[in-house]
Amino acid sequence: MRLLSILLAAGLSSLAAVDRVHVLERTDAPNAYEEIHAVAYFSVDPKLEANRIVTDLGLAPRNGRGLVEFSVDVVVMRPRDPARGNGTVLCEIPNRGGVGGALGMFNMGDELLMREGYTLVWVGWEWDVPRREGLLRLRAPVAHNPDGSPIRGPVRAQFVPNGPEKRMPLGDRDHVAYVPVSPEDVQLTVRDSPTGARSNVPRSAWQFDESLQGIQMASGFTPGRIYEIVYEAQDPVVAGLGLAAVRDFVSFLKYGVSAETMFSQEHRSIKRSIGFGTSQSGRFLRQFLYDGFNADEQGRKVFDGVWAHVAGAGRGDFNLRFAQASRDGHARMNLFYPVDLPPFTFHVDPKFFQTVGSYEYWGRAASLIHTAPDSGGDAPLEENARIYFLAGTQHGPASASRRVATQNYTNPADYRWALRALLAAMNGWLQDGVAPPPSRYPRVDAGMLVSPSRLRFLKPPVHIYVPCRLDFGPRFAREGIMDIEPPKVGAAWPVLVPQVGADGNELAGIRLPHVAVPLGTYTGWNPRAPIVGAPDTMADLVGSYIPFSRRSISERYRDKQDYLQRVTTATGALVRDRFVLPEDAGRIIADAASRWDRAELP
Repeated sequence: MRLLSILLAAGLSSLAAVDRVHVLERTDAPNAYEEIHAVAYFSVDPKLEANRIVTDLGLAPRNGRGLVEFSVDVVVMRPRDPARGNGTVLCEIPNRGGVGGALGMFNMGDELLMREGYTLVWVGWEWDVPRREGLLRLRAPVAHNPDGSPIRGPVRAQFVPNGPEKRMPLGDRDHVAYVPVSPEDVQLTVRDSPTGARSNVPRSAWQFDESLQGIQMASGFTPGRIYEIVYEAQDPVVAGLGLAAVRDFVSFLKYGVSAETMFSQEHRSIKRSIGFGTSQSGRFLRQFLYDGFNADEQGRKVFDGVWAHVAGAGRGDFNLRFAQASRDGHARMNLFYPVDLPPFTFHVDPKFFQTVGSYEYWGRAASLIHTAPDSGGDAPLEENARIYFLAGTQHGPASASRRVATQNYTNPADYRWALRALLAAMNGWLQDGVAPPPSRYPRVDAGMLVSPSRLRFLKPPVHIYVPCRLDFGPRFAREGIMDIEPPKVGAAWPVLVPQVGADGNELAGIRLPHVAVPLGTYTGWNPRAPIVGAPDTMADLVGSYIPFSRRSISERYRDKQDYLQRVTTATGALVRDRFVLPEDAGRIIADAASRWDRAELP
């Protein structure tokens, strides 16, 4: 392990927004790869059309050249021998600063990404990630009024405890929060439903902690209730530079620069790029495309392919004044933030995948990405876009079922088998022009996408996630400034869900063997347990597993051999349709056998 410092040539800024790269560590990694941790330094011209899309960039301090400077953490994993690479950068957008999610998502113990020769890249883009070691972050300047005075504005914090907690963080999931300018003037409210009446909590019952990053209540917060404060803050970080950092670093790798450096010549082996993001990071990519960041300062395409995974219909609070990038939207948590805003469908220039699970229809309004809200019918899909529904899955892949403050066991479905095949399809689309499999998702015209009240055979929670029309004030749409907090809440957007069959499993989409040849019912929803409050509301991010009775299984399958034969047939169909890699078929069948054995079936 050694410390390196690479300074790019002084004239580099005329060719790219990347000024220099300071390499902190360069170590050998398995499979003849090397892993590089670095800090990338940028300077961007706020007068360029490509940079005007960054909110408040024109109010940021500038250096002697009239440019705005910032830096980010980056990690690169690449083959030590460029000849072993496949010519594709897979840039995974870090989720809340984390690194390596794609390794677990695609490798599954066999190092698929390295065998295939991908160059893996992570770029820190979020300024407010928790203050913990190992997280990638953006270091961006603060915006000021033209006269140099501080910019002030409203910030909203919300908290739903799942236990007898005594501290409410101002930042979502303990992210760094903007501090209140006048803590003594802040009022804490509480309510029992998203649109319920707010009640004031006596000021004598709570106080800010010393860091002004949280609120303390000696008597404790009541589980399941919705606590909220709105306060005045100042010094907004120019958060949209995180999107510019991803744009400019990937462009730097693809197109190179004149100086002879470790990364500047990467373009000799890199021919294409894929942006991949899960959950928050998938919403980041939807925002990235919507705001126009997929063209660099010279107008060149950044990502050739973009893949938003389990992002639902959302974008996010990524390029706004006083942005809180971690905020999302759920049935009870993070309500009415600027996340699920129209248009939910929009034109995309690169090749585009969106994968959604069952949870995203129930908990992230995924139906809005392929329906017309005004008519309730199916919306047309562009030729360069695919939507793939992973039937019977929760937000993240799992291999075991457990209880997590829920009424049912959680959903143990592992959908990564399909993602591995879809990665091959995306890369083949970019490299060889071979079209990927047709989209598979529930459609209204086929009777496979219905209102929750028309769901057959099952009784889901009464309260699911339903986004509403929101009014943040007159400057929101054009300037990214929220003057009204909390926003004015209007009518709900129509939310539809996948229809199920007689066994409670969904009928449309990519039906992996756990759904096609089931041992139970797999859902995208799971009611909250009474102990955490609001038991008529769905829990965040998890689905349900409701095992069939032994009698039901014996009526369905003669024995284990019959069950595995059906799994083999279903897996073969998925291989034929390119939703499972041929090399994974045997592992899927073995996994099914293990599930049968774990259920202690004869």
